[in-house]
Amino acid sequence: MKLFLDSANLVHIREASATGLLEGVNLDPALVAKEGRGMEEIVREVAHSVDGPVFVDAVSQGFEELVEEGRTIARLHRSVVVKVPLTVDGIKAIRRLAHDGVKTNGTHCFSPVQALLASKAGAAYVTPFIGRLDELGENGADTLEKILLVYNNYDLPTQVMVAGVKSPVHVLEAALLGSDCCSMPSAVFRQILNHPLTDAGVKASLEGWRKIPKN
Repeated sequence: MKLFLDSANLVHIREASATGLLEGVNLDPALVAKEGRGMEEIVREVAHSVDGPVFVDAVSQGFEELVEEGRTIARLHRSVVVKVPLTVDGIKAIRRLAHDGVKTNGTHCFSPVQALLASKAGAAYVTPFIGRLDELGENGADTLEKILLVYNNYDLPTQVMVAGVKSPVHVLEAALLGSDCCSMPSAVFRQILNHPLTDAGVKASLEGWRKIPKN
């Protein structure tokens, strides 16, 4: 399973990239706005900092507008994947952009049928938000499992990228169910890199080593 970061902060992105485990970055307008700099500047900087896809939202309203914005975003860097919401106009835009050779991500996916339509339209990725479903009292893992079952039934090429991750538990669920990718906030990325019992074990080993008589 590929590990992506939900961040527009270059310090956090470079820290994660330094582990050798980061395989892409998932931007959204809210994350970019926190940085106080323009979208194009951040997209290019992130793309040069990570060896993998950079996901960028198209936020226009209307089919033609989404297509035009998607084309513009795709020209920013060869690593860019255009995120398009799974509305009626969005699905139509995904089909047009895919026909033009633009990689897209069908985002804001909350049902297996939406995921099926995204793949049929030609999306390279689809993004179910399992954490948001959990917050609404639905079972995000159950929805993800059904999406993966549908995709496996028909051997669909679209990669499933789990997002809306709130804790390491969501990362585990994505891995157990066989998701292609999982995108998470920096805080969760740091959490999965550490375990308190591992830290305690290292500390105990070091203390034991110090007690060994030195020749």
